[in-house]
Amino acid sequence: MNRTTGLVILAALSVVDIVGLAVTDGEHPPYAIAVAGAVLGAASLVLAVLIWRGRSWALAPLVALRALSALSAVPAFVVGDVPAPALVLAAAIVALTILGIVLVARPRPVRVMS
Repeated sequence: MNRTTGLVILAALSVVDIVGLAVTDGEHPPYAIAVAGAVLGAASLVLAVLIWRGRSWALAPLVALRALSALSAVPAFVVGDVPAPALVLAAAIVALTILGIVLVARPRPVRVMS
């Protein structure tokens, strides 16, 4: 896996955040969390597109926003009455976020000219 794969993962998670606003029942996730997630998702998606177009400065803000989004899923593990499917989704979001961040943040190999 490479940086492109990581960027695609983070962009896909951004879309999931945006869609989350449309599918929330108001409790799982709470509406306020869904709104915050959608805002983080929209901003992340813009940053992912900028990175795709060569704007490397957008990498650090993208990583920060995706980390914040993943952190917003953590309460699902400590709050009672969270349905099992929501817990599985929260775990997948956290795991995929970590994977995406690791892939995009890895230093690129140095090419030696001979």
